[in-house]
Amino acid sequence: MTVLITGGAGYIGSHCAVSFIEAGLDIVLIDNFSNSRPVSIDRIETITGRQVAFREVDLRDEAALEAVLREFECTSVVHFGGLKAVGESVSNPLAYYDNNVVGTHRLLSAMAACNVRKLIFSSSATVYGDPQFLPLTEDHPTGPVNPYGRTKLMVEDMLRDLAGSNPDWRIAILRYFNPVGAHHSGLIGEDPLGIPNNLMPFISQVASGRRDKLSVFGNDYDTDDGTGVRDYIHVLDLVEGHLRAHDALDRHSQAGAALTVNLGTGEGYSVLQMVRAFERCSNREIPFEVVERRPGDVAACYAETSHAKAALGWTAERGLEEMCKDTWNFVCKNPLGYAAE
Repeated sequence: MTVLITGGAGYIGSHCAVSFIEAGLDIVLIDNFSNSRPVSIDRIETITGRQVAFREVDLRDEAALEAVLREFECTSVVHFGGLKAVGESVSNPLAYYDNNVVGTHRLLSAMAACNVRKLIFSSSATVYGDPQFLPLTEDHPTGPVNPYGRTKLMVEDMLRDLAGSNPDWRIAILRYFNPVGAHHSGLIGEDPLGIPNNLMPFISQVASGRRDKLSVFGNDYDTDDGTGVRDYIHVLDLVEGHLRAHDALDRHSQAGAALTVNLGTGEGYSVLQMVRAFERCSNREIPFEVVERRPGDVAACYAETSHAKAALGWTAERGLEEMCKDTWNFVCKNPLGYAAE
């Protein structure tokens, strides 16, 4: 029983690999290194003391996907592989539809050919769009306002249709809020290629001196301090949710339906609150400048989490201080990120 993890060298994929190995599961990773580095696989092996099976595969290469599924006799897939920057999706939507939608279609086709019908999909709270009410429940209307979110919703719809077509499919759709933090060892963490698109790695690179200042995209939102509010979740809590979902699918009794669950903390923090929290943790000043709003962003977004507890027996346990502390630990041990190696 081997689990295929797509995007396994990436930020969340690498942490999930550690979590699954420590739970006693056999895994194989694939990645094309479009936003990750091979050294993260070495770090996974250092943390776990296990050699990790890996194949360099592009998600859109259906024949290669099928070959990996057969070679390792995979019985399930955790699907992280995808492009994930909201702003980039606005400027380059075709790349997002190609990688996220077409790539997932080819993965599903390869799975069907190999009779592998258990899947956990990395979705996003962006599928909700501009919230009509908060906190966001799983039955909140969907209406993504950017191409990234639309690709996630398209894949969700594809998965629901697939689940409805054959009761043998067992599918979990996990809608993430904002993953942050790093493994407590400091060996793996978030290290995006190029200019960070997410808040926490940008803040941490300013704190470490890699960047001069943080760009705050708008301070005129209808929030307490005018900056955007998000639900930040520690990556270790997030991957624990995947482990719980992997177990839950074996007892998921609702044939013909995908299990859809929010993974968040239920608490929102503004950009400026995150800046101040990281300053306290790192004992560094975080210079920032306010710039124009970023296309596709919403004012506030945070989760209603009761369904995750009921369906998965899962609740986020780590708070903001631990998120900042573990991020700073990773940065201090890797001041130039993985690029130093």
